[in-house]
Amino acid sequence: MFGLLFFTLFPSGVSELLCMSSDLEMSYTFCDSTDHAFTFNLTPCSIMNTSVWKGTLSWIPRSDITFLEIVFNVWYNGDKALHWKELLCSGVDDEFSVCETLKGETLVEEFDIKGSRTSFPKGNYNVIVQGFSDDSETNGVICLNFTMIVKQDVF
Repeated sequence: MFGLLFFTLFPSGVSELLCMSSDLEMSYTFCDSTDHAFTFNLTPCSIMNTSVWKGTLSWIPRSDITFLEIVFNVWYNGDKALHWKELLCSGVDDEFSVCETLKGETLVEEFDIKGSRTSFPKGNYNVIVQGFSDDSETNGVICLNFTMIVKQDVF
């Protein structure tokens, strides 16, 4: 039995549409000029009556993932709204499967994104997600710029 896994190489500046619906539009680009073996999917494409989204990530990292800190910066209508850091991998007793991924291996993850914690008012959101392989935040392993357009208020 043979399986085929398809990755798209996206250069910097090329926007990948995640989804479009009557209440939500999402896309992403990479922050750097390097081609990436990466895909990301999100369902459902709605913020109305959605408490959990399903995310699917496929990625071939260019370095071993033994340490991974993720930094989120969120802007709403041009104003900084959130800065959040999360240490996913420290090299000791890591609970996430991404922490054992070696350079050139294919990482495929499905996960839930809890949307019920935040209500998203109508407007434009930019979310920069950066992954670093050290705690000084100088060795970036990935950087994504998500654009989210909320077309109607949830209230």
